[in-house]
This record gives sequence, structure tokens and C-alpha cells, in this order.
Amino acid sequence: MKDINNYIETHKERFLVELISLLKIPSISADKTYKKEVLLTADFVMEQLKKAGCDDVELCETPGYPIIYGEKKIDKNLPTVLVYGHYDVQPPDPIELWHSPPFEPVIKNTEIHPEGAIFARGACDDKGQMYMHVKALEYMVNTGNLPCNVKFMIEGEEEVGSESLSWFVPRNIEKLKNDVILISDTGMIANNIPSITTGLRGLSYVEVEVTGPNRDLHSGLYGGAVANPITILSKMIASLHDENNRITIPGFYDHVEELSLEERAEMAKAPFNIEEYKDAIKIGDVYGEKDYTTNERNAIRPTLDVNGIWGGYTGEGAKTVIASKAYAKISMRLVPNQDWKRITQLFVDHFKKIAPKAVTVKVNPHHGGQGYVTPTNTIAYQAASKAYQTTFSKTPIPQRSGGSIPIVALFEEHLKSKTILMGFGLNSDAIHSPNEHFGIWNYLKGIETIPYFYKYFTELK
Repeated sequence: MKDINNYIETHKERFLVELISLLKIPSISADKTYKKEVLLTADFVMEQLKKAGCDDVELCETPGYPIIYGEKKIDKNLPTVLVYGHYDVQPPDPIELWHSPPFEPVIKNTEIHPEGAIFARGACDDKGQMYMHVKALEYMVNTGNLPCNVKFMIEGEEEVGSESLSWFVPRNIEKLKNDVILISDTGMIANNIPSITTGLRGLSYVEVEVTGPNRDLHSGLYGGAVANPITILSKMIASLHDENNRITIPGFYDHVEELSLEERAEMAKAPFNIEEYKDAIKIGDVYGEKDYTTNERNAIRPTLDVNGIWGGYTGEGAKTVIASKAYAKISMRLVPNQDWKRITQLFVDHFKKIAPKAVTVKVNPHHGGQGYVTPTNTIAYQAASKAYQTTFSKTPIPQRSGGSIPIVALFEEHLKSKTILMGFGLNSDAIHSPNEHFGIWNYLKGIETIPYFYKYFTELK
């Protein structure tokens, strides 16, 4: 593959233009008003897979947004790699914190990305990283360097729980049959410190509603005599952690995987500067569960966080009311052996139990998924490690991630396949936040590295 760098350099500008075109489409799966745009994005991905060299490309209808399937078969006796990605993105809110419009991509130089980064919603999560695989396929097909068969499965509901994918996969086991699943929806430690994600946390996501009086009340006439749902909700949320920042839901830690001191010592070998970490997100100090390091809290410990809270009057000026209702969205990141459905039920039962009689509580579970650990002794992991060694000139560090990709466990359950997580984003890329971005160097490095995974996996297989 000596020609790969020349190919990338020759087509670099086109690769960027195509990604920017993809990023301009606001494929927000969580907001139904963007349904047309989500479907336009699916069409874009389908067309690009055809251009990249897939012989068979389908728009597969589901109960929700379609799944784009593509394949390039060269020999039934060779291994098959199944590439997964998603074309939907998170909502861009709060819009006012973006330095440029979220769906008008701009390239800017930063301290971490001196060669430039593309700023747009979905730049890193996951359009930029997904599109690396499309361009890697293009290179391999056009230069005769595709060593095995490849299939693509690109969905449009990852950011809202992949419900349609859960419907699609068990109904298409033969179509999706593969030897390994390849995903780029994670990150690495730094541009000069490559890493491979070997663990993902599970997820349970719920929305709660606390209701007091049957209507908003005058805070002068009723204040002090009627429970304020916003106050009650705040107290209930505060009670979900104790003084050591451990979660207080009974049974929550029953099946938590406890790593040995030796395993924790191995984790601690990953480069990490606490002062740089704090400075990067402008905080005075870190915060979390007692007796665990920041990296352990981020990866091997379960968490509970409020993702949004609202109620009452939030407009300009004053309006003196006791709100009838208060709401919050809460996510729990789970570690291996914690069943997300069980944890969701534990939360529902506990949250209703701790509510005072002055209010009523409704809990609406949204979505979730299991945690996952990738073994490092497989042919696929060895191939990925060798690929990074080839393009980075360094052996990648195995690292557990605090994020969640619930469908990875689903794939293993139904397709009986292991997943390799080859991410090229950085923690500083602000995924899910205003000013999300993806380094141009990272984008092109991914296109360069991915073909080597195919090469080494086929050779080792």
C-alpha cells in the first residue's frame, strides 16, 4: 500500500469537500421536524457508497429511519469485514454557544489541530469518522488493494437509542454475516499517542416528571403552603448521590465489575496530566466517586448524571409562580455485568419511593444498552494494533472508554461477532457539545490507517 499517501494527497481536497457537504445536512434524529433532512442524509450516504465501489447498495426500510446497507464481495472464501456507523447527529443546542453555525461547516486552526479542524455538528460523531471508511474503501477499490470482502451498515438512530437497528439486525443475520465488525465512533488518547478502545460502558436513559398542584400557582398566595415541584425534584436528584459521590439507588452496584489492583495499575500507565485535563475544560478541580482516579471514574465506574432540568417560568423578566410540573432527563453509564433494563427498573422504583406525598412522579424510560469489553488476544485486535503501528510508528495503548455504543453488545448477541473500535477523534473534539470539530489530520489519518487493518486481518485470518 505504498501508494496510499499519494492517493490521499491527490484527493485530499475532494475528501474534505464531500465531508463538508455531508455535514451541512442537519440529520437530527431526536427532532421529528428534521425528518426530511435525516432522509436526505441517508440518500447521500447511499450515493457515496456506490461511488466508492460497493456493488450492491440498499436503502433498507425499518419502523424508523432507514439503514443503508452496502457490500463489495471479491471472493466468498476470503474474510468479510462489516463496517458500522451512523449518519444521524445530536441536536446542536445551545445554539448561542457555537462560534459558527452548527450546520455551516468551517475549517479553523486550533492549538491541538494546527493543520485545521472542521467545526460542525457531527464532524467527529460520527459523520467524519464514518466517512473515513467510505473513502478507505474508495482507495482500496480504485487501486486494487481491497484484500477481502466488506459490508457497510450505516444507521440513522444511534443518537436516540438505535431502536430500528435492534429490529433490523435479528431479521437480517445472513445478510450481515461477517468475520469481524469495525467501528470508528470512539477516540484515541492524542495524535501522538494512538489507542484502541477495548471497553464501552452501558447506558440507561430516563425522563422524569414531578407534578404538584393541578396548575401553576401564585407564589405569594400559595408559597410555603404547597410543595414546589422544582424544589422537590432538585432534592430528589440531590439525594441520588451520597457524600462520597456513590449512587444511592438500592442494588445499583450489585453486579458492578471490580477491576483488580493489577488491572487498575495497567490503566494508570496511559499518559494523563490532571492539570491539563482541568485546564482544557476550565474547572478548578475534578469531582467524582471517592477512592477512584479521574480515568477510572470515566471508564470503569458507573455514573448517574442529569442531562437536562426544567420547569416554571424561564422567559425574560419575572413571573412569580409555583410551577405545576418539573422535569429532568437523567442518564446512567453502566459497566460490564450491569444489565441496563434491571438498572432502569431499579431507578424507577427508587425514584417513586423517595417522592413525598405532596407530589406525583412519572418516570419514562427512553433507551439503553449493555456495556462491552473487547478482548485483546484476538486476530482482529492484533490486526488493528499492527495497522496503527504502521501509520503512527507506535504501538497503540488499549483503553476503556466512558462512552456507550449499545449496539455492540447487540451485534455479538445476534451476529456472534467481535467488534474492533478504531477511533481517531480526541476528547477535545467537543462531541455532543457546542463547537464540535474533527481534525483534518485525524480524518486523513483514519483513511490511511483503515486499509492496513483489512490487509493485516486478511493475512492473519
